[in-house]
Amino acid sequence: MFHLFQNKEVAVPDYHLYMPVTGKLIELSDVNDQVFSTKMMGEGFAVNPTNGNIVSPVSGKIISIFETKHAMGIKMVNGLEVLVHLGIDTVELKGAPFEVYAKEGQTIKGGEKLAKMDLTQLELAKKENTVIVVFTNSDRLKGLSIDKQADDFERGEIIGEVK
Repeated sequence: MFHLFQNKEVAVPDYHLYMPVTGKLIELSDVNDQVFSTKMMGEGFAVNPTNGNIVSPVSGKIISIFETKHAMGIKMVNGLEVLVHLGIDTVELKGAPFEVYAKEGQTIKGGEKLAKMDLTQLELAKKENTVIVVFTNSDRLKGLSIDKQADDFERGEIIGEVK
Protein backbone atom coordinates (compact mmCIF):
# COMPACT_ATOMS: atom_id res chain seq x y z
CA MET A 1 0.00 0.00 0.00
CA PHE A 2 2.61 2.55 1.04
CA HIS A 3 5.83 2.54 -0.94
CA LEU A 4 7.75 5.05 1.14
CA PHE A 5 10.62 2.73 1.91
CA GLN A 6 11.25 1.07 -1.43
CA ASN A 7 14.87 0.67 -2.44
CA LYS A 8 15.42 3.10 -5.28
CA GLU A 9 18.84 3.93 -6.61
CA VAL A 10 19.07 7.71 -6.79
CA ALA A 11 22.00 9.49 -8.40
CA VAL A 12 23.67 11.49 -5.65
CA PRO A 13 25.59 14.48 -6.97
CA ASP A 14 29.31 14.04 -6.32
CA TYR A 15 31.47 17.04 -7.13
CA HIS A 16 34.74 15.63 -5.79
CA LEU A 17 37.84 15.24 -7.94
CA TYR A 18 39.62 11.93 -7.52
CA MET A 19 43.25 11.22 -8.32
CA PRO A 20 43.00 9.22 -11.57
CA VAL A 21 46.29 7.36 -11.12
CA THR A 22 49.04 7.06 -8.52
CA GLY A 23 51.68 9.65 -9.26
CA LYS A 24 52.72 13.28 -9.16
CA LEU A 25 50.08 15.95 -9.74
CA ILE A 26 51.22 18.61 -12.23
CA GLU A 27 49.81 21.84 -13.59
CA LEU A 28 48.13 21.67 -16.97
CA SER A 29 50.55 24.37 -18.16
CA ASP A 30 53.41 21.87 -17.57
CA VAL A 31 51.97 19.26 -19.96
CA ASN A 32 54.17 18.67 -23.02
CA ASP A 33 51.29 19.20 -25.47
CA GLN A 34 50.20 22.69 -26.48
CA VAL A 35 46.57 21.72 -26.95
CA PHE A 36 46.37 20.90 -23.24
CA SER A 37 49.01 23.24 -21.76
CA THR A 38 47.38 26.32 -23.31
CA LYS A 39 43.97 25.11 -22.08
CA MET A 40 42.52 24.98 -25.61
CA MET A 41 40.63 21.85 -24.53
CA GLY A 42 39.60 23.35 -21.18
CA GLU A 43 40.59 23.79 -17.56
CA GLY A 44 42.00 20.81 -15.65
CA PHE A 45 45.06 19.06 -14.27
CA ALA A 46 47.50 16.29 -15.14
CA VAL A 47 49.47 13.50 -13.48
CA ASN A 48 52.84 11.93 -14.16
CA PRO A 49 51.93 8.34 -13.22
CA THR A 50 53.99 5.74 -11.39
CA ASN A 51 51.73 2.91 -12.59
CA GLY A 52 49.11 2.38 -15.26
CA ASN A 53 45.98 1.66 -13.21
CA ILE A 54 43.48 4.41 -14.03
CA VAL A 55 40.33 5.26 -12.07
CA SER A 56 37.62 7.77 -12.86
CA PRO A 57 38.50 11.30 -11.71
CA VAL A 58 34.79 12.16 -11.30
CA SER A 59 31.40 10.54 -10.83
CA GLY A 60 29.17 10.57 -13.88
CA LYS A 61 28.16 8.76 -17.03
CA ILE A 62 30.62 7.48 -19.65
CA ILE A 63 29.56 9.33 -22.81
CA SER A 64 32.40 8.34 -25.11
CA ILE A 65 35.32 5.97 -25.40
CA PHE A 66 37.66 6.71 -28.28
CA GLU A 67 38.21 3.79 -30.67
CA THR A 68 41.93 4.02 -29.92
CA LYS A 69 41.16 3.64 -26.17
CA HIS A 70 43.47 6.57 -25.30
CA ALA A 71 40.65 8.86 -24.13
CA MET A 72 37.24 8.71 -22.47
CA GLY A 73 34.51 11.29 -21.94
CA ILE A 74 32.47 11.47 -18.74
CA LYS A 75 29.46 13.71 -18.12
CA MET A 76 28.82 14.71 -14.52
CA VAL A 77 25.33 15.19 -13.03
CA ASN A 78 25.80 18.98 -13.19
CA GLY A 79 26.48 18.83 -16.95
CA LEU A 80 30.26 19.25 -16.78
CA GLU A 81 32.01 17.13 -19.40
CA VAL A 82 35.36 15.61 -18.50
CA LEU A 83 37.96 14.23 -20.89
CA VAL A 84 40.40 11.68 -19.47
CA HIS A 85 43.35 11.50 -21.87
CA LEU A 86 45.99 8.78 -21.46
CA GLY A 87 49.46 9.79 -22.61
CA ILE A 88 50.65 12.25 -25.23
CA ASP A 89 50.37 11.47 -28.95
CA THR A 90 49.15 7.99 -27.99
CA VAL A 91 46.36 8.00 -30.58
CA GLU A 92 49.09 6.83 -33.00
CA LEU A 93 49.38 3.55 -31.05
CA LYS A 94 45.86 2.48 -32.13
CA GLY A 95 44.85 1.25 -28.67
CA ALA A 96 47.71 -1.24 -28.19
CA PRO A 97 48.89 -0.14 -24.72
CA PHE A 98 45.37 0.38 -23.30
CA GLU A 99 42.65 -1.74 -21.74
CA VAL A 100 39.36 0.01 -20.97
CA TYR A 101 37.09 -1.47 -18.29
CA ALA A 102 34.20 1.00 -18.61
CA LYS A 103 31.50 0.96 -21.29
CA GLU A 104 29.70 3.83 -23.02
CA GLY A 105 26.47 4.64 -21.20
CA GLN A 106 27.76 3.23 -17.90
CA THR A 107 27.38 5.25 -14.70
CA ILE A 108 30.71 5.39 -12.89
CA LYS A 109 31.72 6.65 -9.46
CA GLY A 110 34.82 8.71 -8.83
CA GLY A 111 37.68 6.40 -7.90
CA GLU A 112 36.13 3.42 -9.72
CA LYS A 113 38.33 1.38 -12.10
CA LEU A 114 38.30 2.95 -15.58
CA ALA A 115 41.26 1.68 -17.63
CA LYS A 116 44.82 0.41 -17.63
CA MET A 117 47.76 1.61 -19.69
CA ASP A 118 50.96 -0.32 -20.18
CA LEU A 119 53.74 2.09 -19.21
CA THR A 120 56.42 -0.20 -20.68
CA GLN A 121 54.75 -0.19 -24.11
CA LEU A 122 54.50 3.60 -23.98
CA GLU A 123 58.18 3.89 -23.10
CA LEU A 124 59.18 1.54 -25.94
CA ALA A 125 57.05 3.62 -28.34
CA LYS A 126 58.77 6.78 -27.00
CA LYS A 127 55.43 8.27 -25.84
CA GLU A 128 54.91 10.29 -22.68
CA ASN A 129 52.56 8.66 -20.18
CA THR A 130 51.02 11.83 -18.70
CA VAL A 131 47.37 11.37 -17.68
CA ILE A 132 45.38 14.51 -18.45
CA VAL A 133 41.96 15.48 -17.04
CA VAL A 134 40.17 18.46 -18.62
CA PHE A 135 36.70 19.96 -18.41
CA THR A 136 35.87 20.38 -22.09
CA ASN A 137 32.93 22.69 -21.39
CA SER A 138 34.87 24.88 -18.95
CA ASP A 139 32.52 27.79 -19.69
CA ARG A 140 30.05 25.94 -17.40
CA LEU A 141 32.69 25.51 -14.68
CA LYS A 142 31.86 27.69 -11.66
CA GLY A 143 34.87 26.61 -9.65
CA LEU A 144 37.75 24.16 -9.65
CA SER A 145 39.82 23.62 -6.53
CA ILE A 146 42.64 21.19 -5.96
CA ASP A 147 42.98 20.88 -2.19
CA LYS A 148 46.30 19.11 -2.01
CA GLN A 149 49.53 20.12 -3.69
CA ALA A 150 51.89 17.46 -2.35
CA ASP A 151 54.32 15.45 -4.45
CA ASP A 152 52.61 12.09 -4.77
CA PHE A 153 49.06 10.82 -4.42
CA GLU A 154 47.40 7.43 -4.56
CA ARG A 155 44.79 6.75 -7.22
CA GLY A 156 41.25 7.26 -5.95
CA GLU A 157 42.26 9.83 -3.34
CA ILE A 158 40.01 12.91 -3.18
CA ILE A 159 42.13 15.87 -4.32
CA GLY A 160 39.55 18.61 -4.77
CA GLU A 161 36.15 19.51 -6.15
CA VAL A 162 34.34 21.22 -8.99
CA LYS A 163 31.22 23.34 -9.06
